[in-house]
Amino acid sequence: MDNLKSKINILDYTDQLRPIIERHFHIEVIRYGEHQDAFLARYEGHLIHPDSEKAYDQLALALEPLKLMPLFRLEDQAQVILLAPLLEKKKPSNPWINLLFFILTVFSVLMVGSTYGLEALPEKMDLLAIQTLVLRGLPFTISMLGILLAHEFGHYFAGRYHKVHVSLPYFIPFPGSLMGTMGAFINIKEIPKNRKQLMDIGIAGPLAGFVVAVPILFYGLKLSVLGPLPLVSSTTSSLILEGNSILYLALKYLAFGQLLPVPLDYGGVMPVLYWLRYFFTGTPFPFGGMDVQLNSIAWAGWAGLLVTMLNLVPAGQLDGGHLFYVMFGKKGAKRVYPWILGILLGLGIFWSGWWFWAALIFFFGRIHAEPLDQITPLDPARKRLAIVGLVIFVLCFIPVPLLLF
Repeated sequence: MDNLKSKINILDYTDQLRPIIERHFHIEVIRYGEHQDAFLARYEGHLIHPDSEKAYDQLALALEPLKLMPLFRLEDQAQVILLAPLLEKKKPSNPWINLLFFILTVFSVLMVGSTYGLEALPEKMDLLAIQTLVLRGLPFTISMLGILLAHEFGHYFAGRYHKVHVSLPYFIPFPGSLMGTMGAFINIKEIPKNRKQLMDIGIAGPLAGFVVAVPILFYGLKLSVLGPLPLVSSTTSSLILEGNSILYLALKYLAFGQLLPVPLDYGGVMPVLYWLRYFFTGTPFPFGGMDVQLNSIAWAGWAGLLVTMLNLVPAGQLDGGHLFYVMFGKKGAKRVYPWILGILLGLGIFWSGWWFWAALIFFFGRIHAEPLDQITPLDPARKRLAIVGLVIFVLCFIPVPLLLF
């Protein structure tokens, strides 16, 4: 139904609409939308029954034959119902596209895994050499894709559980990167009904990915060995050192019994001050010290925690943005937005990749997924789960993800 036509024709339904609305909502003020408004009718008042979720379902079902849908809103603590044209359901995506991108990503990640820690490719690239490289790359590929699959299918199955139309995951191959992929995403093809649904879909991905990444990382650390870092930087080759999060430091301590990397000396400062500076700035680089030489499985686990952390940044359409929105609402998200932007810009001094993320958040961080029903609150269990998501973000946060020398 055309939006303009709906606004004109809704006046023909006033006698029919009022009793439908009044079964669930005590009406105090009615206003019909003008051409510039995003709604067809606006009802101010309050819900008659305390179960707002049930009231929404019943009202949506009653309005569906009229090609209308309700939007429950809170405006300065006042309850409002907006009527809008019923959204047309989007067509299912083509699963063959998802499969194609997944296969390309498998090859891309396999290429990175097969050359991880390899000083030079075989001189003769025959069938045996290719087979050797493939077998070499499998542990990293299985680990990396296992974490990403858990993350994306966490979103997917949460969406299917709530009967929200979501696409299969789209994986993004990136052969030139350190991980062979830029991750994956799913497309939510319809608006979640309420905060509960948005919360479940948002948290399910990072939680599933985190649960898989942690044991993979710890297992990889147990297979890794300690080794010395170079005494000075080299002009002929570059050195890449992964950054630390609170959780990563703890897992290294469990695996090796010490905080890593161990510097050659603390430069005349207290160890606590040294570690605070190194954690947040990545300086000074611990030349001559001792650090874990990550094998490919540990590298995939570390990358999995990085992906989890980036997705949980509390801004915009990111998973963390969904969690923050359902917990603190639009006003809370608006207040925290400049702080997030400022922190990322500041961290960009020590890792320039944060400036890219700051640019993304600047352009897209003010856009939030708003559910149809914004009156129904989160239940206590989901509030606790949202706090768990924020705690995971803090534990996985890496101020300086990569150090290059």
